Amino acid sequence: MGQSNDSAVSRRDLLRTGIGATAAVLAAGLPFTLATPAQAQSALSPEAALQALMDGNKRFTSGKLKSLDEDLAIIRQHTEEKQEPFAAVLSCADSRVPAEIVFDQSIGHIFVCRVAGNIITPEIIGSLEYGAAVLGTKAILVLGHSACGAVKATIQGKDVPGQISSLFPHIRPAVDRAGSNIEPAIKANAKIQATLLEQASTVISGMVKAGALKVAAGYYDLGSGAVTLLD
Repeated sequence: MGQSNDSAVSRRDLLRTGIGATAAVLAAGLPFTLATPAQAQSALSPEAALQALMDGNKRFTSGKLKSLDEDLAIIRQHTEEKQEPFAAVLSCADSRVPAEIVFDQSIGHIFVCRVAGNIITPEIIGSLEYGAAVLGTKAILVLGHSACGAVKATIQGKDVPGQISSLFPHIRPAVDRAGSNIEPAIKANAKIQATLLEQASTVISGMVKAGALKVAAGYYDLGSGAVTLLD
């Protein structure tokens, strides 16, 4: 566990360096901070935004989707010039995890970042900071999923081609914590990445402390389609 903690600390230092410029802009009060969220967003609390995602997942699992009933032509017209998402989701790149469908949200409603293993990197942090500070998202959900290939490969630790192994150091702390049982490791990874996001980003941590943003971790079951929040 000592090596895992050291690794987590070094990763936080690296991520803080990667987002330093953004934090400096925000701290200086430059126009980056002056974007006005949509009225629909401003009426939502962080808790309500997260609940809206979970309510959408209930509609998805019950087969009572409403997002597909919306007129796509009208949606495109209203979102062509700007986007006003109420929440952000960091999910795995796995093709079986379509966040908009899983949460029954249509075009322009959620700001989605996807990367194998739903890991936190400087680029991902910068994207989520933009979603929160500029677009006005009220909640960020880091979403792991069952049968995650990135977590499974990290557990196995076998030789892999190309740069696939670059994912492993990000996921290794979860494996160290949860062991070789894949489901606990996937859940631990989602929780670790959510914590790392909040700790490494001064922008996001500041908004959380101010009560303007909520960061949470979740687990998506491919079989049932249900998302559960992780404590």
